[in-house]
Amino acid sequence: MKRISLRNGNAIPFISFFPNSHSASAITVRDYSDKSISGKGKVGLNSSNFDKVKSLDDAVNLFRQMVRMKPLPSLVHFSKLFNNMISMKYYTAVLSLFREMQKLGIPISEFILSGVINSYCLMHRSDYAFSVLPIYLKSGIPFDVVTFTTLIRGIFAENKIKDAVELFKKLVREKICEPNEVMYATVMNGLSKRGHTEKTLSLLRLMEQGNTKPDTCIYNIVVDALCKDGNLDAAITLLNEMKQRGIPPNIVTYSSLIDGLCRIGQWERVKIMLSEMVNLNISPNVLTFSILTDGLCKEGKVEDAEEVMKHMVEKGVEPDIITYSAIMDGYCLRGQLDRARRIFDSLVDKGIEPNSFSYSILINGYCKKRKLAEAMQLFREISQKGSKPDIVTYNTILHGMFEIGRTGDAKQLFIEMVSTGPVPNLCTHHTLLDGYFKYGLVEEAMSLFNKLVGKKENIDIISYNIIINGLCKNGELDKAHAIFEKLYSMGLLPDVITYNTMITGFCLKGLLDEAKDMLRKMEGNNCLPNNVTYNVIMRGYLRCMKINEMVTFMKEMTGRGFSFDATTANLLVNCISENPSVLDMIPELHAENKK
Repeated sequence: MKRISLRNGNAIPFISFFPNSHSASAITVRDYSDKSISGKGKVGLNSSNFDKVKSLDDAVNLFRQMVRMKPLPSLVHFSKLFNNMISMKYYTAVLSLFREMQKLGIPISEFILSGVINSYCLMHRSDYAFSVLPIYLKSGIPFDVVTFTTLIRGIFAENKIKDAVELFKKLVREKICEPNEVMYATVMNGLSKRGHTEKTLSLLRLMEQGNTKPDTCIYNIVVDALCKDGNLDAAITLLNEMKQRGIPPNIVTYSSLIDGLCRIGQWERVKIMLSEMVNLNISPNVLTFSILTDGLCKEGKVEDAEEVMKHMVEKGVEPDIITYSAIMDGYCLRGQLDRARRIFDSLVDKGIEPNSFSYSILINGYCKKRKLAEAMQLFREISQKGSKPDIVTYNTILHGMFEIGRTGDAKQLFIEMVSTGPVPNLCTHHTLLDGYFKYGLVEEAMSLFNKLVGKKENIDIISYNIIINGLCKNGELDKAHAIFEKLYSMGLLPDVITYNTMITGFCLKGLLDEAKDMLRKMEGNNCLPNNVTYNVIMRGYLRCMKINEMVTFMKEMTGRGFSFDATTANLLVNCISENPSVLDMIPELHAENKK
């Protein structure tokens, strides 16, 4: 068995097993009353014993029954109990029962240890999950691909992208374990969901050259990432590669492509893609139709979307809450709230229970029309019907309040949410931070941010992008830069938005050398600049009337296939109108003007 070094100094944390700082918060088995069956001797276990586990008390009682049996049940049964508890989110209790097993001298299996690691990871404490690894060594249990896949997934869940990638590289480089399709999918999914599409594609190419070949699922991750980035040509090229390699695309592949094409309004290509699906005997499902419906509604083509919905019924595919919600959203986007409300009210007659998403669409529609009273009435209606607004609904109305400048109401609702509602999530914090900065409430934003950091809450690169952008827009460029410089030490990789935000901040202050340095740093860290990056710097040169530098930079920009956007073009026209000699300083434009 190969040992792995994860000591201090490496990117991956390593601490002692079950540190004291955590044990105080652990739930011990003795906290629960003993309601277990008191029978001694051999008691058989079967699936019905596990089916009866509906609560934490049930789980603990069964565990106590099991540890009293002679002989002890198989370790498979202990593992099954732990997995049931994990599915019910009793993570801390799993850890407590595991420690009880250790005290009782009950042998440990790799499945039980995987459950313990998974529990830590699901609690967003991957640092403690690493502390389980010495038990493998002590027990003579070899590390396997499942162990490390769970750890990598947990690290990504905490948005520690750099640490996750470093662990994966270490496993491959030191041949600690051979990555399988699931591990590759976990890494690629973790990267793609956080905007690192190029790295995801590079990993696919690496996988194609290795022993573990990518399957349809792996290709789907990359296709979806490319589509989300709007790079549909590359996504379709990858689809064609799949076919050439004999890897069959499926409904997921085509749904991602159709979604991407709908987002950019490429309806003719959508039709081609649908025809291709049918020719391959891949029938569009409710998700595919809902994507079409949503895409049409986003472009204001609600009547066409309703025709699609009629067509899907004719094909025997019943519209679901997502389909109807897309139609509602279409009417809300057109400001036709009465028609959206009629569809909402008709759902019950169709036997479809409105969910938080459908409520949120209407609430958002009312907020955009500045009808906060109607939005709040709908929000309170959820509780009146015996349910509670979920996190999506709270986040929607918080966003709506900030959109219309009701910061006081937003603060009060957040207090209510913390007191009696669902636990705030990343989206909640993003909404609050963005809202505070939008209205110049920098102290409130930074106070919330510092609390989140102090509590070691799950903060991702999007959170930092909001902070950096908010500080820059509120004249705190130095503070924004200081936070940017700390990102790598926290295991977070700046993305193109982070870099563009800092470059914008420097350009608005006239610090063009610093902006270009940030561009070079961006390239050095394998984060490719985009059209926005170059246009921001071009506008910086134009505002400062540094035309010679702008001409040099423009050559680099066009050489990379980028072009002026409308804002940059307008700024250039204004500069030329105020100072016609500028045109003579730009040979390319001057030559074009003479044609």
